[in-house]
Amino acid sequence: MVIKVKPGAKVPDSGIYKDMKTGIKSTLVKGEPAPPSQKKGGVWKQIVDTNPDN
Repeated sequence: MVIKVKPGAKVPDSGIYKDMKTGIKSTLVKGEPAPPSQKKGGVWKQIVDTNPDN
């Protein structure tokens, strides 16, 4: 399942995410807001599920 999160939205699943506009990778935590993107229209896409048992 592909998870995408807009900046400022609550993260639905902890993992390593990549900003699809800039290529920056970051670890995002479930329930926390996603960080802003450095480019307009950026979206965070989960590339590694760090808690696959959920």
